[in-house]
Amino acid sequence: MPNARSLALEVFHEWNRGEAFAAALIDEIATQDNLESRDTALLQSLVYGVLRNISLLDHWISILANGKEVDQKTRWVLRLGVAQLLILDMPAHASVNETVKAAPRAIGFVNAILRRANRERAELLTLVDSLPLAIRFSHPSWLVERLGRSMDQAQLTAFLEWNQMPAEVYVRANKLHPRAEDFALIHGMTPVRNGFYHCESTPRDALMKGLCYAQDPSTEIAPRLLHPRPGEAVLDACAAPGGKTALMAELMSNQGQIMASDASSARLKRMAGNLDRLHVDNVRAALHDWTRPAPDWLKQQKFDAILLDVPCSNTGVMRRRVDVRWRLKPEDFPTLAESQQRLLRTLINTLKPGGRVVYSTCSIEPEENEQVVQILLKERPNLKLLEEKRSHPAVDGFDGAYAAMIQSPST
Repeated sequence: MPNARSLALEVFHEWNRGEAFAAALIDEIATQDNLESRDTALLQSLVYGVLRNISLLDHWISILANGKEVDQKTRWVLRLGVAQLLILDMPAHASVNETVKAAPRAIGFVNAILRRANRERAELLTLVDSLPLAIRFSHPSWLVERLGRSMDQAQLTAFLEWNQMPAEVYVRANKLHPRAEDFALIHGMTPVRNGFYHCESTPRDALMKGLCYAQDPSTEIAPRLLHPRPGEAVLDACAAPGGKTALMAELMSNQGQIMASDASSARLKRMAGNLDRLHVDNVRAALHDWTRPAPDWLKQQKFDAILLDVPCSNTGVMRRRVDVRWRLKPEDFPTLAESQQRLLRTLINTLKPGGRVVYSTCSIEPEENEQVVQILLKERPNLKLLEEKRSHPAVDGFDGAYAAMIQSPST
């Protein structure tokens, strides 16, 4: 088998180009090298352990290298080695030796730094709690400052700490499966709420059979707020990969019709496979980007209910999507908010009289949530805000989410 540390370094160098996400790179390498599940899990642990802690690792490396300049390739090797020793708590002998073997250059320097890190482990760890939050929890300083505008210090610290932990595994039991009762036979799961369960490990066989679907309990907020009814015409405007679509189909007892649209044909293909596996049969897929003019056939469509789960910053799911904190830029937020406002204005016009739309994100940023809704309501005072719901990791213990239900005038 290839050295897991060498494979991790491959991921880092490709990830550093900024064109691919870590999860996709791990999957690609695992498939390419035909890794067993145990080896894939090790690779994932190494990669995520480093990416979640880049700022802290660089702080330690600066101390260990006495401030000496370190080139980028060597820095990734040192991040990988120090993460194993000080964060992942892996055996020191294997961590040092295997990482040194994987180093493409400066082998003696890498060996010396990692051995010093192991010797001074206790001292380095003791100092962590006194570090600035941006270093201690490895988030960009500008992002920590921004998050602090909508949270007090205790909430901010709890939220940043939350993002450092591996994401829990949750599944939703699929009531549309013809043998839904078989789900009860699966072991190692704890009920959470409304058919969601916390899993000790991923129930891969049950997922493949369609007995359940992997999703965080926060994802139910928007579909349940919309409350689609059997027989209604429903639009899921940004539907792929289909988790919320499937829950709406379940709430509708597979009756009525859901038009599930997405701007990506590849994502629609993935959604179709998911919905087929989950025995959803009241969905019609449509390839459309709602930032563009609708085709004639779609202009004639009017809906009782619309779920608009817009593209967003993903700040509520940074625990689950480890790349987000490093990919975001300050200027992304106003750009996203402008796009979200356009989408909401467009979709409101496709409602039937008295119809309702739920606007939702997996962001915890007011600029993408409440402020987007309030701008629309000021522009269209005939619209009515019926209800808002939120999930915040530091408060609720699940991913972050926001949803607002808006009703169009009846005439």
